[in-house]
Amino acid sequence: HVQLVESGGGLVQAGGSLRLSCAASGSFFSISVMGWYRQAPGKQRELVGTITRDGITNYADAVKGRFTISRDNAKNTMFLQMNSLKPEDTAVYYCNVPAVLTTTFRNLEVWGQGTLVTVSS
Repeated sequence: HVQLVESGGGLVQAGGSLRLSCAASGSFFSISVMGWYRQAPGKQRELVGTITRDGITNYADAVKGRFTISRDNAKNTMFLQMNSLKPEDTAVYYCNVPAVLTTTFRNLEVWGQGTLVTVSS
């Protein structure tokens, strides 16, 4: 059993900043890749960015230069620092682990429950 819990969402004015966290818990070996996705009202879920265990990041064009993903491997936690927020960044933000090996040797994909970010104009 592996669980991802996001926190840090809320309401912010355009141009402001927010920092999201995603904490992984459960019985598993090390997590390789973690990612952030978002889903705006009436739209499909889209990739925001990913980070490897070694800290290599990849970002969607829409957030490059404004968002930064980091992680603390010792605490199995990932962060999303969002700066210069725009109203179009309004969405539910989800944490994702595409593959994690549990201690019972099951390979799982795991999603968090999501946290709402609202950017007002």
